Amino acid sequence: MHKWWGCLVAMLLGLMAGPANAEYRGGPIKIGVLNDQSGLYADIAGTGSVWAAKKAVEDFGAAAKGMKVEIISADHLNKPDVGSNIARQWYDVEKVDAIADVPTSSVALAVNEITREKNKVFLAVGPATSDLTGKACSPNTVHWIYDTWALANGTGKALVQQGGDTWFFLTADYAFGHALERDTESVVLKSGGKVLGKVRHPFPGQDFSSFLLQAQASGAKVIGLANAGGDTINAIKQASEFGIVQGGQKLAGLLIFITDVHSLGLKTAQGLVFTAPWYWDQNDTNRAFGREYLAANGRMVTYTVVGVYSSVIHYLRAVEALGSHNDGRAVIAKMKELPTDDKLMGKGSVREDGRKIHPMYLFEVKKPEESKGEWDYYKQLATIPADEAWRPLDQGGCPLVKH
Repeated sequence: MHKWWGCLVAMLLGLMAGPANAEYRGGPIKIGVLNDQSGLYADIAGTGSVWAAKKAVEDFGAAAKGMKVEIISADHLNKPDVGSNIARQWYDVEKVDAIADVPTSSVALAVNEITREKNKVFLAVGPATSDLTGKACSPNTVHWIYDTWALANGTGKALVQQGGDTWFFLTADYAFGHALERDTESVVLKSGGKVLGKVRHPFPGQDFSSFLLQAQASGAKVIGLANAGGDTINAIKQASEFGIVQGGQKLAGLLIFITDVHSLGLKTAQGLVFTAPWYWDQNDTNRAFGREYLAANGRMVTYTVVGVYSSVIHYLRAVEALGSHNDGRAVIAKMKELPTDDKLMGKGSVREDGRKIHPMYLFEVKKPEESKGEWDYYKQLATIPADEAWRPLDQGGCPLVKH
């Protein structure tokens, strides 16, 4: 009798302890980081995103939970055909479960459709186009960290309110530039401003002189740079050579990264006002992560890299909760159901349209004499609350949104 009772107690204790010590039984998980590792967007993320994905796996404690997670990577060269071929190869042959990052909106829109077709997961971080949660939204995609609507809403509105009510756009001629110009123009007009003209430059671009002269001749108070990375850096440098800012016009960097400011130097970049979701010097946790990243990668962490870290952690949390990673739509549904929470982005959520929600911030680049050292580049002007930072759910045209 005592032996039988002891066995029963041991069995019950084992059942009670089981879930707490449960190991993931869903098999190996493979995440592919796909981005620009050799071109004009390489410093924005590149190999740093691979580092961040591995760091997320480590910080999540995947190994201790019995989750075998492999991170692989490739360079899409900013070409949609190259990115599409890699995505198909990864999904069909290499059994990749999720693709992360993918800057260059034209590449991301292609990967978005392939991921839906294959029922995998797309953790879109690098691409900016707000169409990923609008007309191109997918039950297999979440869009992390930033988008053209949020950037336009923050910077466009702030500059019009400060008196910059006439605009001229210098736009990269592909999906990202078009979306950023469209979303910013909408905010400028809604805020009472006017758009005096626009030109579109090749992607990637080298010589911006003729475009800048048109912008200068327009007399617009604000020249909106609807481009990114090396294009933004070159446009700002050439604008400085033409004395555009000294002549009274303001440059609006609609997508600015700390690596851009570093390349430009504070003397050239000072006074730039822009919107961003994260900055390394905002608090002690960010500073510790920034310094660790800097030591490992030789440059300061950008918010794209932070987005890769944050999205991979939430993906793993959803997979763990489901007990499986095989059904991409089910994983995305779980990511939307669970609140987001990680040490860098804090608490947030993922909306029905796949949009990750968190506050955004309005920054200004410091004057050289205001900086206390290398990478001390920003001063925060305002916090844009999460409920104001993003396009309203019913205005994007996402077919997934129930009306």
